[in-house]
Amino acid sequence: MVIQKELTLEPKSRGFHLITNDVLNLLPNASGIVNVFIKHTSASLTINENADPSVRFDFETHFNKMVSENENYFTHTAEGLDDMTSHIKSSILGSSVSFPIKNGTPQLGVWQGIYLCEHRNQSYGRKIFVTFVGE
Repeated sequence: MVIQKELTLEPKSRGFHLITNDVLNLLPNASGIVNVFIKHTSASLTINENADPSVRFDFETHFNKMVSENENYFTHTAEGLDDMTSHIKSSILGSSVSFPIKNGTPQLGVWQGIYLCEHRNQSYGRKIFVTFVGE
């Protein structure tokens, strides 16, 4: 069985936002693999620590230092200083995550959550495509 659904997220501020429940609400009561894909090049997805909110702050701080908007060598800046930096951050983190599901229960670790990583200063609604493959 293959089930595919699209989720449209409201615009979020720049940073790392847990979207675990948004994704889990789309899943069937079955066993298989889930792939979550973001249909954008200036935002990304990751699975990581979901309990301590300071993790979100630290992620944002680290990526802003690692890929700084203060550099003057970027040429792709048509949409602002965060244009190319958003694409770089998105490439580093990636556009999809996958995890197993067993009898309708996601097999994420106890401290794992799914993050939308919004890299734009002015965000847009984001489209997430969820594919379930299983029995």
